[in-house]
Amino acid sequence: MAYQWDSSLETGHKQIDHQHKQLIAALNNLIKASQSGKGCTEIFRTLDFLTGYTIKHFTDEEALQITYGYPDYLMHRQIHEDFKKTVGALTVRLHNEGPHRALVEEVITSVESWLLNHIKGDDFRMATFVKAHECL
Repeated sequence: MAYQWDSSLETGHKQIDHQHKQLIAALNNLIKASQSGKGCTEIFRTLDFLTGYTIKHFTDEEALQITYGYPDYLMHRQIHEDFKKTVGALTVRLHNEGPHRALVEEVITSVESWLLNHIKGDDFRMATFVKAHECL
């Protein structure tokens, strides 16, 4: 199943939303590759992307939270750290085990869960707070 950008994923911050769109594109690329029998090749690109994404995107998002005094910053940061560990563990497994279908599916499931739970939940709450505290 491919994912489409919709308003439930929007934070209202151009940079953050752009980065979320990149995550959806990476997930869709892996899903499409998996469906066509090329998931074991695409997983390398996907995990490489996720490693860079978690560093850049989380840094940008956390800076926004600090700027606006987001009260759940520490909890949100811990969730980010946990996902970084997940991506790191998946990357280690890829290098230790080599690419295989079960690992491709695990990466897909991890990113899907991230989209549905973190972006639509935690990020939406954070964005609502930031919007309410911005000077227009």
